[in-house]
Amino acid sequence: MSKQNCYEGLFILNTAGKDDSVPEILAHIESEIKNIGGKVANVQKMDRRPFARAPHKQTSGYFANIIFHGPPDSVKRLNTRFALDDTVFRVMFLRKDEPKAAPAESKPKKGKAKSRG
Repeated sequence: MSKQNCYEGLFILNTAGKDDSVPEILAHIESEIKNIGGKVANVQKMDRRPFARAPHKQTSGYFANIIFHGPPDSVKRLNTRFALDDTVFRVMFLRKDEPKAAPAESKPKKGKAKSRG
């Protein structure tokens, strides 16, 4: 099995005023991630938010943040698939570094403080 990287995807969904279709769209996104050999770790629904500027006459979108593990070419393949999907308005991927073990903190040396004087 190839190396799996950790990714975070921010999705802006085009629900066209139907917030009840969000679970179906998120299930579709999860299935697309699984189809490319990925595994979804966490889905965070962030609710509908208005846009500062209205692109394409759309005033708001439903935001969702999905953390997943997938092969190194995951981002390229998912961008290609979601570019053709009308339910995904925008998507942005970030590669997350795996958390490293925190280095042991060095304790300050005990000693006498030198006085100036």
